[in-house]
Amino acid sequence: MKNTFLILAAIALSGLFFLNCFMFPDSQEELMGKSKSEKTNLEISNNNGFAVVELFTSEGCSSCPPADELIAKLHRETGNKNIYLLAYHVDYWDRLGWVDQFSSKEFTNRQQKYQDWLHLFIMYTPQFIINGTTEFAGYNESALNGKVSDALEIKTAADLALTAKPDKDSLEIHFKTNLLEKNTSLFVATIQKQATSKVIRGENKDNTLHHIQIVRQLNSFELTNKEGKIALLKPKNFNPKDFELIGFIQNTVTGKILITKKADLL
Repeated sequence: MKNTFLILAAIALSGLFFLNCFMFPDSQEELMGKSKSEKTNLEISNNNGFAVVELFTSEGCSSCPPADELIAKLHRETGNKNIYLLAYHVDYWDRLGWVDQFSSKEFTNRQQKYQDWLHLFIMYTPQFIINGTTEFAGYNESALNGKVSDALEIKTAADLALTAKPDKDSLEIHFKTNLLEKNTSLFVATIQKQATSKVIRGENKDNTLHHIQIVRQLNSFELTNKEGKIALLKPKNFNPKDFELIGFIQNTVTGKILITKKADLL
């Protein structure tokens, strides 16, 4: 009887894990019957709005490559507009036969934080989050276009300037902003612009996956001054051609991203 109970408990826990991985709900707004964005095509506003597009993905998830393709398409179509793309590779798929070389527990923790901030029932991949305030499944191109368009329409009075100076083993970041609010932190993402992986096990076995805007490091600093300097560890093989730095100020209670900017590499 005891063994039967343990087996049933293991099956239940396994089921919860797979629920997290395989369920692809629409956004919380849609689940609660609230109106969706009417836009289905990307519309670039003349306002000074911005869109931070965060994708949670994994090489071990068969549903993730289409989302990777969507973010690559958005990158091609928008160029240097105020759209900032960050792809985080989570690590909870690594146990299922393929270890994603870009995955990190840190990025899983960030997704879990969004689960708290956005009051979500489950955590899943692929998942898009826009400006820290709205989320939806990674297969939903119309939602991606609509939510990005909506974000670009929102004017902001906040400003942020970032410069990065490489040293031997570190990057010295100088920041300046007109925004200083309670419960805010400056986040700096070190991003590898592109990479290719040949997957030999797991759900994407025998597929060659192409990635862009891969977050390799995410560092945060409590924002106590409008101007200052911070230092980051330089990732292996860092160079200005293949990497970039994106900084953003985020409310650490609500998750809302208040302003963002790419760093000028000196």
